Amino acid sequence: MKNKLVSGLALAAFLGGMSAAAVAQNVAIVNGKAVPLARVEALSQQVERTGRPVTPEVQQQIKDEVIAREVFMQEAQKQGIDRTAEFKNQMELARQAILIRELFANHEKINPVTDAEIQAEYDKFAAANGGQEYRASHILVEKESEAQTIIAQLKKGGNFEEIAKKSSKDPGSGARGGDLDWAPANNYVAEFATALAALSKGQLTETPVKSQFGYHIIRLDDVRATELPKLEDVKPQVAQQLKQQKLVKYQEALRTKAKIE
Repeated sequence: MKNKLVSGLALAAFLGGMSAAAVAQNVAIVNGKAVPLARVEALSQQVERTGRPVTPEVQQQIKDEVIAREVFMQEAQKQGIDRTAEFKNQMELARQAILIRELFANHEKINPVTDAEIQAEYDKFAAANGGQEYRASHILVEKESEAQTIIAQLKKGGNFEEIAKKSSKDPGSGARGGDLDWAPANNYVAEFATALAALSKGQLTETPVKSQFGYHIIRLDDVRATELPKLEDVKPQVAQQLKQQKLVKYQEALRTKAKIE
């Protein structure tokens, strides 16, 4: 009798432990249906991917959201919405989106951007954007005769900044006395860039420079070596750009390989 009692108590304890374990795997029971804790964990991971920390307060909000979804989902199923063609089509689209997202995430995981690739991309950028920067000022007018008159005034000692503020039809630089700030020559239209590169520091164009915008009187104020951002300052942007390039190549390769009839 004693052994049977002990056995019965042991079995009850075991079943009780199983029940507690089952409860621990669920966040709630809604209308008799268990809501698994895995849903909370999955939603928490989605929140973390956005960079938002999952604090205890956020965790509680996620639990409330999961429970609310179960309530609404049960009602939708009760109304037969999950059996409609429209719902099934939407589910298929959602399934495709999730599969594709995970496919691309897996490709990125298998083919990470390396430090060597980032360095090579930065070096390519530095080579293409190195050289000189120019600090120039200009006065932009509509007619060549007007530009020639201004050049004559400047040669006689006229104040460049005052004339620019008064006569330049470039409102941005005109308000600053013609100042265009620092920029590489290739930032400008070809005619302007060619004329600028031919000037010496402090020199003014002898004749008006014609472009699609009108006639320019250009003065070169200073020259310096191009200041490039340091690799460590742009590394995240370079890495993201390379990730995108790899993904595009992967997508193109899959399309090319596919047999489409």
